[in-house]
Amino acid sequence: MATTNNHNSSSAPTPTGIRVVIVGAGFAGLTAAIECHRQGHTPIVVEKFPALKPLGDIISFAPNSSRIFQRWPGVAEKMDPISLRPPGFTIKSFKGDTLYYQVWSEEETSWGVRFDGHRGEYHQIVFRHAVEDCGIEIKLGAQVVDYFEDDSEAGVVLENGEKISGDVVLAAEGVRSKGRTTVLGYEDAPKASGYAVYRSWFSTKDTVAKDPELDWLIKEGDQHVAWLGPDVHFIAATLKGGQDFSWVCTHKDDKDIGESWQWEAPLSDAREVLKGWEPNIQRILDRTPEPLIDWKLVYRDPLSTWISPKRRIALIGDAAHPFLPTSIQGASQAMEDGATIAVCLRKAGKQQIREAVEAFEALRYERVKSAQKTGEQTRDIWHKADFGAAKKDPESFRLRREEWLLNFDAETFADREYDRTVDVIREKGVVEARALHVPEGRYGYLEYNG
Repeated sequence: MATTNNHNSSSAPTPTGIRVVIVGAGFAGLTAAIECHRQGHTPIVVEKFPALKPLGDIISFAPNSSRIFQRWPGVAEKMDPISLRPPGFTIKSFKGDTLYYQVWSEEETSWGVRFDGHRGEYHQIVFRHAVEDCGIEIKLGAQVVDYFEDDSEAGVVLENGEKISGDVVLAAEGVRSKGRTTVLGYEDAPKASGYAVYRSWFSTKDTVAKDPELDWLIKEGDQHVAWLGPDVHFIAATLKGGQDFSWVCTHKDDKDIGESWQWEAPLSDAREVLKGWEPNIQRILDRTPEPLIDWKLVYRDPLSTWISPKRRIALIGDAAHPFLPTSIQGASQAMEDGATIAVCLRKAGKQQIREAVEAFEALRYERVKSAQKTGEQTRDIWHKADFGAAKKDPESFRLRREEWLLNFDAETFADREYDRTVDVIREKGVVEARALHVPEGRYGYLEYNG
């Protein structure tokens, strides 16, 4: 899709006078801040952690979000050398049989490059761009304890009693956002989804590189391999020319998530889940340092709305719509949120903030809902795989990639669709306006629907 109204970060945008308070300095919050800066608003970010460290493991940004990075001078160029660049994606059974080999060349040529790499390394690049290149104010060690709004402003209260006000507040601090309570009018506790993920990231030196049986994962450049088993899948990747190794294992887990959704786990827990899987999996486990990250997948019932009663607070990213990892879209959709709200605020102007917030939800709601559905569908196809049928139809296991989802430009779309969306909001309301933007694959990928 062609890009229009491309406000470059290096040029001085026309100031709108709109002050945007953003809670959370993850990818959703930082994207919203950078995009608001590009559109001429004045963002301020508050983040509870006193320092941001390069933690985490693999994260994926599809072409629909990579184009956002490419609008930020120098950012994509820094991300590319540390990104996963395999020739394709190999899908195997848990017994080691190759089911399908998928290549991305046509997708990348038609829709754009993707960035898969270390969450913390990418985050440092984006954070520095926000602070050093855009001059965005980010208050670290600022714990938000409450949100507030009236007809003329909105803001947050920090743990130390300080109040920070603006024209609009974007709640981007994840699934436990206190902004959800303000938007919904009640506190909704997260639920266990029934699944969890063991995660690990480590250097191949003195680990996988020591095993000659795993040479194929290292010596032929970056590799990306998935193994599928009954209600379990295991994905491994080598990055930076075989220097770093990452693996994730999604499995059934019905434990109560309590007050956290992430713990450390001994390697023996993963061994139990992967008992009987092919020798290469066991070799990878033998070379994996302890402890693992045990990440419980949090489930939330779909929200009826992402915006507050007075239309000055909006939920974005995981605060509004947590994704399953099998969608490979959680981070991308969070970035689309940030690009969209920034355009809506510019189009509306300072006197129509509430209308901009309503348009944001109407533009995003049905697209996000459809994107979330794809994660459930991919998980079910992989976890309930019929390996006998795969021999007759190997393409049934391929990772579905469709144009409606990936060949999408959030900034261009919002710029083009804002006016007609607002017309419907004024006449019929936000819920009716959402119906304007039901994507072609409203129940997920079209090929799943037949």
